[in-house]
Amino acid sequence: MSAHSSSSALSHARSILRQTVKMASQEKYTVILPTASFLVPHHPLIWLLNRTFTENNLDYEIIIVDDASPDGTLQVAQQLQKLYNSSHIVLRPRAGKLGLGTAYVHGLKSATGSFVIIMDADFSHHPKFIPGFIDRQRRTGCDIVTGTRYAGQGGVYGWDLKRKMVSRGANLVADTVLRPGVSDLTGSFRLYRREVLEKVMGVTESKGYTFQMELMTRAKGMGFRVEECPITFVDRVYGESKLGGEEIVEYLKGVMSLWVKV
Repeated sequence: MSAHSSSSALSHARSILRQTVKMASQEKYTVILPTASFLVPHHPLIWLLNRTFTENNLDYEIIIVDDASPDGTLQVAQQLQKLYNSSHIVLRPRAGKLGLGTAYVHGLKSATGSFVIIMDADFSHHPKFIPGFIDRQRRTGCDIVTGTRYAGQGGVYGWDLKRKMVSRGANLVADTVLRPGVSDLTGSFRLYRREVLEKVMGVTESKGYTFQMELMTRAKGMGFRVEECPITFVDRVYGESKLGGEEIVEYLKGVMSLWVKV
């Protein structure tokens, strides 16, 4: 190869790198937080999210979808909006508790980021893992990054043996029946391209506990590329677990329903 050709190739590579860096700097990340009676953790969670995005020079917005919490959650969120600016804290309250799936749909309507992060608002999901999600997406160009408790250095803390067995069993059932190709189908800490999430949500029917499972199953069925990123899941610091017999039955019904439809 001539010196001129080598120089041209190098210049071209540098041009692509500059364009990639420019595109990355223009990206915006939307975090959707459905909440119901999570008054206490709002302050530290929002602070951690703000610090995570600020330290990594990332543009962001946090959409808080409050389902008429009786403990003043919305009022606290309004104070946080004044503290962090309305460009970063967006409030989208609803009249009542209408379900997790519809909360994400409601929040997504107001999202302006090119990527959307969904996570629990009870400190089960720590914001420190978000940069890893973003790095994985940038390196692979995938459509979805999903946090996993059951691969690599992922793990679960604070659960008793029964809860761990139920979670493992739920993933085993889903993996056997649906073959989703991910190690943690029931997880709910994920990063999506916004347009991908809009398309998948458009065909997702579940509104409750099987919502996250259906999102991932349909996304894989529609041909979107998914990468996994290990996370440490900590049992909720605030709020109470809603896992019971009815939720387990609903989950099993959801798995079989998806097996028929997808």
